[in-house]
Amino acid sequence: MDVVFLSRLQFAAATMFHFLFVPLTLGLSVMVAYMETKYVRTGDKLYLSMTKFWGKLFLINFAVGVVTGITLEFQFGTNWSRYSEYVGDIFGSLLAIEATTSFFLESTLLGVWVFGWKKLSKKAHATVMWLVAIAGTLSSVWILLANGWMQHPVGYVLRNGRAELESFWAVATNKFGILEFFHTVSGAYVLSAFFVMGISAYHLLKKQHVEFFHRSFKIALVFGLASSIFVAAIGDTHGVHVSEVQPAKLAAMESHWETTTRAPIHMFAIPDEENERNLIEIGSIPGLLSLLGFHDINAEVIGLRDIPRDERPPVLLTFISFRVMVGLGTLFILLTLYGIIRRNRLLESTNYLKIMLFSLPLPYIAIELGWVLAEVGRQPWIVYGLMRTSDAASPIAASQVLVSLIGFIVVYGLLGAIGFYLIATHARKGPMEPETA
Repeated sequence: MDVVFLSRLQFAAATMFHFLFVPLTLGLSVMVAYMETKYVRTGDKLYLSMTKFWGKLFLINFAVGVVTGITLEFQFGTNWSRYSEYVGDIFGSLLAIEATTSFFLESTLLGVWVFGWKKLSKKAHATVMWLVAIAGTLSSVWILLANGWMQHPVGYVLRNGRAELESFWAVATNKFGILEFFHTVSGAYVLSAFFVMGISAYHLLKKQHVEFFHRSFKIALVFGLASSIFVAAIGDTHGVHVSEVQPAKLAAMESHWETTTRAPIHMFAIPDEENERNLIEIGSIPGLLSLLGFHDINAEVIGLRDIPRDERPPVLLTFISFRVMVGLGTLFILLTLYGIIRRNRLLESTNYLKIMLFSLPLPYIAIELGWVLAEVGRQPWIVYGLMRTSDAASPIAASQVLVSLIGFIVVYGLLGAIGFYLIATHARKGPMEPETA
Protein backbone atom coordinates (compact mmCIF):
# COMPACT_ATOMS: atom_id res chain seq x y z
CA MET A 1 0.00 0.00 0.00
CA ASP A 2 1.42 3.35 -1.03
CA VAL A 3 1.14 6.72 0.71
CA VAL A 4 -1.62 7.98 -1.64
CA PHE A 5 -3.90 5.01 -0.99
CA LEU A 6 -3.33 5.13 2.76
CA SER A 7 -3.90 8.90 2.87
CA ARG A 8 -7.13 8.47 0.92
CA LEU A 9 -8.24 5.70 3.25
CA GLN A 10 -7.46 7.80 6.31
CA PHE A 11 -9.31 10.83 5.01
CA ALA A 12 -12.27 8.68 3.96
CA ALA A 13 -12.44 7.04 7.40
CA ALA A 14 -12.29 10.39 9.20
CA THR A 15 -14.77 12.08 6.87
CA MET A 16 -17.35 9.31 6.87
CA PHE A 17 -17.17 8.95 10.64
CA HIS A 18 -17.53 12.72 11.10
CA PHE A 19 -20.50 12.69 8.76
CA LEU A 20 -22.35 10.30 11.02
CA PHE A 21 -22.93 13.33 13.26
CA VAL A 22 -23.08 16.40 11.00
CA PRO A 23 -26.46 15.68 9.31
CA LEU A 24 -28.25 15.18 12.62
CA THR A 25 -26.82 18.48 13.86
CA LEU A 26 -28.24 20.29 10.82
CA GLY A 27 -31.71 18.82 10.93
CA LEU A 28 -32.35 18.33 14.63
CA SER A 29 -31.44 21.95 15.38
CA VAL A 30 -34.32 23.06 13.13
CA MET A 31 -36.82 20.71 14.77
CA VAL A 32 -35.73 21.70 18.29
CA ALA A 33 -36.09 25.37 17.35
CA TYR A 34 -39.58 24.66 16.01
CA MET A 35 -40.58 22.80 19.19
CA GLU A 36 -39.36 25.62 21.41
CA THR A 37 -41.19 28.15 19.27
CA LYS A 38 -44.39 26.13 19.70
CA TYR A 39 -43.84 26.25 23.47
CA VAL A 40 -43.38 30.03 23.41
CA ARG A 41 -46.52 30.54 21.33
CA THR A 42 -48.82 28.06 23.07
CA GLY A 43 -47.43 27.84 26.59
CA ASP A 44 -47.89 24.05 26.36
CA LYS A 45 -45.27 22.56 28.67
CA LEU A 46 -45.20 19.36 26.64
CA TYR A 47 -43.39 21.32 23.93
CA LEU A 48 -40.91 22.52 26.55
CA SER A 49 -40.26 18.93 27.57
CA MET A 50 -39.84 18.00 23.88
CA THR A 51 -37.39 20.85 23.38
CA LYS A 52 -35.22 19.71 26.29
CA PHE A 53 -35.35 16.01 25.44
CA TRP A 54 -34.46 16.35 21.76
CA GLY A 55 -32.16 19.26 22.59
CA LYS A 56 -30.07 17.03 24.85
CA LEU A 57 -29.70 14.47 22.07
CA PHE A 58 -28.68 17.32 19.78
CA LEU A 59 -25.99 18.46 22.24
CA ILE A 60 -24.49 14.97 22.61
CA ASN A 61 -24.39 14.56 18.84
CA PHE A 62 -22.92 18.05 18.34
CA ALA A 63 -20.12 17.45 20.85
CA VAL A 64 -18.93 14.26 19.15
CA GLY A 65 -19.24 15.88 15.73
CA VAL A 66 -17.03 18.80 16.72
CA VAL A 67 -14.28 16.56 18.09
CA THR A 68 -14.22 14.35 14.99
CA GLY A 69 -14.32 17.30 12.58
CA ILE A 70 -11.30 19.19 13.88
CA THR A 71 -8.82 16.56 12.67
CA LEU A 72 -10.06 16.74 9.08
CA GLU A 73 -8.63 20.19 8.38
CA PHE A 74 -5.24 19.20 9.79
CA GLN A 75 -4.99 16.42 7.22
CA PHE A 76 -4.72 18.97 4.43
CA GLY A 77 -1.37 19.90 5.91
CA THR A 78 -0.17 16.50 7.09
CA ASN A 79 -1.39 14.19 4.33
CA TRP A 80 -2.22 16.50 1.42
CA SER A 81 0.39 19.24 1.55
CA ARG A 82 0.91 19.32 -2.24
CA TYR A 83 -2.81 19.83 -2.70
CA SER A 84 -2.80 22.62 -0.12
CA GLU A 85 0.18 24.27 -1.79
CA TYR A 86 -1.44 24.10 -5.22
CA VAL A 87 -5.01 25.24 -4.42
CA GLY A 88 -4.75 26.62 -0.87
CA ASP A 89 -5.37 30.15 -2.10
CA ILE A 90 -8.93 29.10 -3.03
CA PHE A 91 -9.80 26.14 -0.86
CA GLY A 92 -8.19 27.56 2.27
CA SER A 93 -10.12 30.82 2.09
CA LEU A 94 -13.44 28.97 2.15
CA LEU A 95 -12.42 26.86 5.14
CA ALA A 96 -11.16 29.98 6.95
CA ILE A 97 -14.49 31.75 6.42
CA GLU A 98 -16.36 28.69 7.71
CA ALA A 99 -14.25 28.39 10.85
CA THR A 100 -14.01 32.06 11.81
CA THR A 101 -17.64 32.95 11.18
CA SER A 102 -20.14 30.12 11.02
CA PHE A 103 -18.58 27.49 13.29
CA PHE A 104 -17.54 29.89 16.05
CA LEU A 105 -20.92 31.63 15.81
CA GLU A 106 -22.77 28.32 16.09
CA SER A 107 -20.68 27.18 19.07
CA THR A 108 -21.06 30.50 20.90
CA LEU A 109 -24.80 30.65 20.34
CA LEU A 110 -25.19 27.06 21.48
CA GLY A 111 -23.44 27.96 24.73
CA VAL A 112 -25.91 30.81 25.18
CA TRP A 113 -28.80 28.41 24.56
CA VAL A 114 -27.50 25.82 27.05
CA PHE A 115 -26.82 28.27 29.88
CA GLY A 116 -29.49 30.83 29.09
CA TRP A 117 -32.66 29.05 30.18
CA LYS A 118 -33.08 31.20 33.31
CA LYS A 119 -31.31 34.29 31.98
CA LEU A 120 -33.15 35.01 28.74
CA SER A 121 -36.80 35.58 28.01
CA LYS A 122 -38.66 32.70 26.39
CA LYS A 123 -38.76 34.45 23.02
CA ALA A 124 -35.08 35.35 23.14
CA HIS A 125 -34.12 31.81 24.10
CA ALA A 126 -36.12 30.33 21.21
CA THR A 127 -34.57 32.88 18.86
CA VAL A 128 -31.10 31.75 19.91
CA MET A 129 -31.91 28.18 18.86
CA TRP A 130 -33.05 29.40 15.44
CA LEU A 131 -29.75 31.29 15.15
CA VAL A 132 -27.89 28.08 16.07
CA ALA A 133 -29.68 26.30 13.22
CA ILE A 134 -28.92 29.13 10.79
CA ALA A 135 -25.24 29.23 11.80
CA GLY A 136 -24.93 25.48 11.34
CA THR A 137 -26.47 25.78 7.90
CA LEU A 138 -24.08 28.61 6.98
CA SER A 139 -21.19 26.41 8.08
CA SER A 140 -22.31 23.73 5.64
CA VAL A 141 -22.59 26.36 2.89
CA TRP A 142 -18.86 27.13 2.99
CA ILE A 143 -17.80 23.49 3.33
CA LEU A 144 -19.96 22.40 0.41
CA LEU A 145 -18.87 25.34 -1.74
CA ALA A 146 -15.29 24.20 -1.11
CA ASN A 147 -16.16 20.65 -2.13
CA GLY A 148 -18.18 21.96 -5.06
CA TRP A 149 -15.11 23.79 -6.29
CA MET A 150 -13.14 20.53 -6.16
CA GLN A 151 -15.89 18.90 -8.20
CA HIS A 152 -16.13 21.74 -10.74
CA PRO A 153 -13.33 24.33 -10.39
CA VAL A 154 -14.26 27.89 -11.41
CA GLY A 155 -13.04 31.41 -10.72
CA TYR A 156 -9.32 30.60 -10.70
CA VAL A 157 -6.24 31.32 -12.74
CA LEU A 158 -3.06 29.24 -13.02
CA ARG A 159 -0.13 31.41 -11.99
CA ASN A 160 3.36 30.59 -10.71
CA GLY A 161 2.59 26.88 -10.72
CA ARG A 162 -0.49 27.30 -8.51
CA ALA A 163 -4.22 27.75 -8.85
CA GLU A 164 -4.97 31.24 -7.52
CA LEU A 165 -8.29 32.87 -6.78
CA GLU A 166 -9.44 35.20 -9.53
CA SER A 167 -13.15 35.60 -8.78
CA PHE A 168 -14.52 34.88 -5.31
CA TRP A 169 -18.01 35.57 -6.67
CA ALA A 170 -17.62 32.77 -9.24
CA VAL A 171 -16.60 30.35 -6.49
CA ALA A 172 -19.41 31.46 -4.17
CA THR A 173 -22.02 31.06 -6.92
CA ASN A 174 -20.63 27.84 -8.37
CA LYS A 175 -23.69 25.91 -9.53
CA PHE A 176 -22.18 22.57 -8.55
CA GLY A 177 -21.55 23.72 -4.98
CA ILE A 178 -25.02 25.27 -4.63
CA LEU A 179 -26.77 22.12 -5.85
CA GLU A 180 -24.54 20.00 -3.62
CA PHE A 181 -25.49 22.19 -0.65
CA PHE A 182 -29.24 21.80 -1.16
CA HIS A 183 -28.95 18.08 -1.85
CA THR A 184 -26.79 17.42 1.22
CA VAL A 185 -28.72 19.60 3.66
CA SER A 186 -32.10 18.25 2.60
CA GLY A 187 -30.66 14.74 3.00
CA ALA A 188 -29.59 15.75 6.51
CA TYR A 189 -33.16 16.84 7.24
CA VAL A 190 -34.43 13.42 6.11
CA LEU A 191 -31.94 11.71 8.42
CA SER A 192 -32.98 13.89 11.36
CA ALA A 193 -36.66 13.22 10.74
CA PHE A 194 -36.11 9.46 10.67
CA PHE A 195 -34.00 9.77 13.83
CA VAL A 196 -36.89 11.40 15.68
CA MET A 197 -39.47 9.03 14.19
CA GLY A 198 -37.36 5.96 14.99
CA ILE A 199 -36.95 6.88 18.66
CA SER A 200 -40.59 7.94 18.90
CA ALA A 201 -41.67 4.63 17.36
CA TYR A 202 -39.65 2.76 20.00
CA HIS A 203 -41.55 4.45 22.82
CA LEU A 204 -44.95 4.27 21.10
CA LEU A 205 -44.54 0.52 20.67
CA LYS A 206 -43.86 0.29 24.41
CA LYS A 207 -46.80 2.62 25.17
CA GLN A 208 -44.45 5.02 27.00
CA HIS A 209 -44.97 8.81 27.07
CA VAL A 210 -47.55 8.32 24.35
CA GLU A 211 -48.67 11.94 23.85
CA PHE A 212 -45.07 13.20 23.91
CA PHE A 213 -43.78 10.82 21.25
CA HIS A 214 -46.97 10.82 19.20
CA ARG A 215 -46.62 14.57 18.79
CA SER A 216 -42.86 14.28 18.13
CA PHE A 217 -43.49 11.63 15.48
CA LYS A 218 -46.02 13.75 13.63
CA ILE A 219 -43.73 16.80 13.59
CA ALA A 220 -40.88 14.70 12.19
CA LEU A 221 -43.23 12.99 9.73
CA VAL A 222 -44.18 16.24 7.99
CA PHE A 223 -40.57 17.43 8.09
CA GLY A 224 -39.41 14.09 6.67
CA LEU A 225 -41.92 13.92 3.82
CA ALA A 226 -41.18 17.47 2.64
CA SER A 227 -37.43 16.86 2.86
CA SER A 228 -37.60 13.48 1.09
CA ILE A 229 -39.48 14.95 -1.84
CA PHE A 230 -37.09 17.90 -2.02
CA VAL A 231 -34.06 15.56 -1.98
CA ALA A 232 -35.45 13.74 -5.03
CA ALA A 233 -36.25 16.97 -6.88
CA ILE A 234 -32.88 18.63 -6.24
CA GLY A 235 -31.13 15.31 -6.89
CA ASP A 236 -32.61 15.27 -10.39
CA THR A 237 -31.35 18.80 -11.06
CA HIS A 238 -27.96 17.95 -9.60
CA GLY A 239 -27.79 14.82 -11.75
CA VAL A 240 -28.31 16.84 -14.92
CA HIS A 241 -25.47 19.17 -13.93
CA VAL A 242 -23.19 16.20 -13.21
CA SER A 243 -24.01 14.90 -16.69
CA GLU A 244 -22.82 18.19 -18.17
CA VAL A 245 -19.59 18.72 -16.21
CA GLN A 246 -18.56 15.19 -15.11
CA PRO A 247 -19.43 12.80 -17.95
CA ALA A 248 -17.11 10.11 -16.58
CA LYS A 249 -19.01 10.07 -13.28
CA LEU A 250 -22.34 9.76 -15.09
CA ALA A 251 -21.05 6.85 -17.19
CA ALA A 252 -19.73 5.10 -14.07
CA MET A 253 -22.97 5.71 -12.14
CA GLU A 254 -24.84 3.81 -14.82
CA SER A 255 -22.07 1.41 -15.92
CA HIS A 256 -22.54 2.85 -19.41
CA TRP A 257 -19.81 1.73 -21.82
CA GLU A 258 -20.87 2.71 -25.34
CA THR A 259 -21.39 6.32 -26.47
CA THR A 260 -24.92 6.39 -27.84
CA THR A 261 -28.09 8.39 -28.22
CA ARG A 262 -31.25 7.22 -26.45
CA ALA A 263 -28.96 5.65 -23.87
CA PRO A 264 -30.59 3.00 -21.68
CA ILE A 265 -30.54 2.51 -17.93
CA HIS A 266 -29.87 -0.92 -16.48
CA MET A 267 -31.69 -1.57 -13.24
CA PHE A 268 -28.92 -4.00 -12.32
CA ALA A 269 -25.54 -4.73 -13.87
CA ILE A 270 -22.21 -6.30 -12.99
CA PRO A 271 -19.42 -4.22 -14.56
CA ASP A 272 -16.34 -5.92 -16.00
CA GLU A 273 -13.88 -3.02 -15.99
CA GLU A 274 -10.99 -5.05 -17.39
CA ASN A 275 -12.88 -6.01 -20.56
CA GLU A 276 -14.90 -2.77 -20.72
CA ARG A 277 -18.36 -4.31 -20.62
CA ASN A 278 -21.11 -5.51 -18.32
CA LEU A 279 -21.15 -9.19 -17.45
CA ILE A 280 -24.87 -9.01 -16.62
CA GLU A 281 -27.51 -6.45 -17.54
CA ILE A 282 -31.01 -6.73 -16.10
CA GLY A 283 -34.02 -4.52 -16.63
CA SER A 284 -32.74 -2.21 -19.39
CA ILE A 285 -35.01 0.73 -20.20
CA PRO A 286 -34.11 2.39 -23.55
CA GLY A 287 -33.67 6.16 -23.55
CA LEU A 288 -34.08 6.57 -19.80
CA LEU A 289 -30.44 7.52 -19.14
CA SER A 290 -30.58 10.20 -21.83
CA LEU A 291 -33.84 11.48 -20.37
CA LEU A 292 -32.68 11.57 -16.76
CA GLY A 293 -29.16 12.79 -17.55
CA PHE A 294 -30.09 15.57 -19.98
CA HIS A 295 -33.91 15.78 -19.88
CA ASP A 296 -33.81 14.77 -23.54
CA ILE A 297 -34.60 11.19 -24.54
CA ASN A 298 -32.52 11.59 -27.71
CA ALA A 299 -29.44 13.06 -26.02
CA GLU A 300 -26.04 11.46 -26.57
CA VAL A 301 -24.39 10.00 -23.48
CA ILE A 302 -20.63 9.45 -23.51
CA GLY A 303 -19.63 5.87 -22.73
CA LEU A 304 -16.70 4.76 -20.60
CA ARG A 305 -14.88 3.36 -23.62
CA ASP A 306 -14.50 6.89 -24.98
CA ILE A 307 -12.93 8.06 -21.72
CA PRO A 308 -9.22 7.22 -21.21
CA ARG A 309 -8.69 4.40 -18.73
CA ASP A 310 -6.61 6.61 -16.46
CA GLU A 311 -9.49 9.13 -16.21
CA ARG A 312 -12.25 6.67 -15.28
CA PRO A 313 -13.56 6.38 -11.73
CA PRO A 314 -14.03 2.93 -10.14
CA VAL A 315 -17.18 1.73 -11.86
CA LEU A 316 -18.55 -0.96 -9.53
CA LEU A 317 -18.43 1.11 -6.33
CA THR A 318 -19.85 4.18 -8.07
CA PHE A 319 -22.64 2.15 -9.71
CA ILE A 320 -23.67 0.38 -6.49
CA SER A 321 -23.50 3.54 -4.35
CA PHE A 322 -25.80 5.38 -6.74
CA ARG A 323 -28.30 2.52 -6.99
CA VAL A 324 -28.60 2.01 -3.23
CA MET A 325 -28.79 5.76 -2.52
CA VAL A 326 -31.62 6.28 -5.02
CA GLY A 327 -33.44 3.16 -3.84
CA LEU A 328 -33.34 4.31 -0.22
CA GLY A 329 -34.43 7.81 -1.19
CA THR A 330 -37.49 6.36 -2.90
CA LEU A 331 -38.22 4.25 0.17
CA PHE A 332 -38.11 7.33 2.42
CA ILE A 333 -40.77 9.07 0.32
CA LEU A 334 -43.03 6.01 0.43
CA LEU A 335 -42.61 5.51 4.19
CA THR A 336 -43.31 9.12 5.09
CA LEU A 337 -46.22 9.35 2.63
CA TYR A 338 -47.80 6.27 4.19
CA GLY A 339 -47.18 7.78 7.63
CA ILE A 340 -49.02 10.97 6.64
CA ILE A 341 -51.99 8.86 5.61
CA ARG A 342 -51.90 6.96 8.92
CA ARG A 343 -50.88 9.90 11.12
CA ASN A 344 -54.09 9.87 13.18
CA ARG A 345 -53.91 6.10 13.67
CA LEU A 346 -50.24 5.69 14.46
CA LEU A 347 -50.86 3.85 17.72
CA GLU A 348 -52.84 1.21 15.85
CA SER A 349 -50.14 0.88 13.13
CA THR A 350 -47.84 -1.50 14.98
CA ASN A 351 -46.14 -2.90 11.88
CA TYR A 352 -45.52 0.59 10.51
CA LEU A 353 -43.97 1.71 13.80
CA LYS A 354 -41.69 -1.34 13.78
CA ILE A 355 -40.60 -0.53 10.23
CA MET A 356 -39.84 3.07 11.21
CA LEU A 357 -37.85 1.89 14.23
CA PHE A 358 -35.69 -0.41 12.15
CA SER A 359 -35.44 2.18 9.37
CA LEU A 360 -33.55 4.56 11.65
CA PRO A 361 -30.08 3.56 10.27
CA LEU A 362 -31.14 3.72 6.61
CA PRO A 363 -30.73 7.51 6.09
CA TYR A 364 -27.22 7.22 7.57
CA ILE A 365 -26.40 4.61 4.94
CA ALA A 366 -27.95 6.69 2.16
CA ILE A 367 -26.12 9.89 3.05
CA GLU A 368 -22.77 8.11 3.46
CA LEU A 369 -23.22 6.45 0.06
CA GLY A 370 -23.99 9.86 -1.39
CA TRP A 371 -20.53 11.00 -0.32
CA VAL A 372 -18.95 7.81 -1.64
CA LEU A 373 -20.62 8.54 -4.97
CA ALA A 374 -19.49 12.17 -4.98
CA GLU A 375 -15.87 11.50 -4.05
CA VAL A 376 -15.14 8.10 -5.63
CA GLY A 377 -17.00 9.16 -8.78
CA ARG A 378 -14.66 12.17 -9.09
CA GLN A 379 -11.53 10.03 -9.22
CA PRO A 380 -8.78 10.06 -10.40
CA TRP A 381 -9.06 13.82 -9.77
CA ILE A 382 -8.81 15.57 -6.42
CA VAL A 383 -9.79 18.75 -8.30
CA TYR A 384 -11.76 17.63 -11.33
CA GLY A 385 -9.76 18.04 -14.52
CA LEU A 386 -7.13 20.14 -12.78
CA MET A 387 -5.16 18.06 -10.26
CA ARG A 388 -4.89 14.31 -9.88
CA THR A 389 -5.20 12.70 -6.47
CA SER A 390 -1.90 10.92 -7.02
CA ASP A 391 -0.14 14.31 -7.30
CA ALA A 392 -1.70 15.77 -4.16
CA ALA A 393 -0.32 13.66 -1.31
CA SER A 394 2.42 14.79 1.06
CA PRO A 395 5.98 13.48 0.51
CA ILE A 396 5.96 11.30 3.63
CA ALA A 397 6.53 7.63 4.34
CA ALA A 398 3.61 5.22 4.00
CA SER A 399 4.45 3.82 7.44
CA GLN A 400 3.71 7.22 9.00
CA VAL A 401 0.25 7.31 7.46
CA LEU A 402 -0.41 3.70 8.43
CA VAL A 403 0.37 4.42 12.09
CA SER A 404 -1.86 7.50 12.14
CA LEU A 405 -4.62 5.60 10.32
CA ILE A 406 -4.62 2.91 12.99
CA GLY A 407 -4.67 5.62 15.64
CA PHE A 408 -7.64 7.30 13.98
CA ILE A 409 -9.58 4.05 13.85
CA VAL A 410 -8.94 3.28 17.51
CA VAL A 411 -9.70 6.77 18.82
CA TYR A 412 -12.71 7.32 16.57
CA GLY A 413 -14.00 3.88 17.43
CA LEU A 414 -13.94 4.79 21.13
CA LEU A 415 -15.52 8.19 20.51
CA GLY A 416 -18.23 6.63 18.39
CA ALA A 417 -18.98 3.96 20.97
CA ILE A 418 -19.24 6.57 23.73
CA GLY A 419 -21.29 8.98 21.61
CA PHE A 420 -23.82 6.43 20.40
CA TYR A 421 -24.03 4.87 23.87
CA LEU A 422 -24.95 8.23 25.38
CA ILE A 423 -27.47 8.92 22.62
CA ALA A 424 -29.06 5.48 22.97
CA THR A 425 -29.16 5.70 26.77
CA HIS A 426 -30.82 9.10 26.79
CA ALA A 427 -33.22 8.08 23.99
CA ARG A 428 -34.36 4.96 25.86
CA LYS A 429 -34.77 6.90 29.12
CA GLY A 430 -37.39 9.18 27.66
CA PRO A 431 -38.31 12.75 28.65
CA MET A 432 -38.32 14.42 32.02
CA GLU A 433 -41.58 15.73 33.43
CA PRO A 434 -42.62 19.08 31.95
CA GLU A 435 -41.19 22.03 33.83
CA THR A 436 -41.11 25.79 33.63
CA ALA A 437 -38.24 27.36 31.66
